[in-house]
Amino acid sequence: MFNFSANRLILLSRTEYPSCAVFLLRDLDTQRVYRLYDFSKAQLIRPDVAYCVAGKVNSAEKLYLVIESVRPDTKHGRHSNVPAPADGAGACPIG
Repeated sequence: MFNFSANRLILLSRTEYPSCAVFLLRDLDTQRVYRLYDFSKAQLIRPDVAYCVAGKVNSAEKLYLVIESVRPDTKHGRHSNVPAPADGAGACPIG
């Protein structure tokens, strides 16, 4: 086993199984999608919040990324999937 950590991950989905919860998280920088396993079923991850995640990689036969800790990513701004207008319009009303 070895350690892993990632920043700026946002929740795509959460699936509950009898033995664990499985999260699909996307890295906002690389756009990679990670499948992370929470065997404690204790992690509360909300959509539209960027997270820093740390854990272990268990590679007996399959590659499992097992969550050890999750915290909001406070070093990066809140994620928004709304594109900014090219002309800069829409930022503030004039008046």
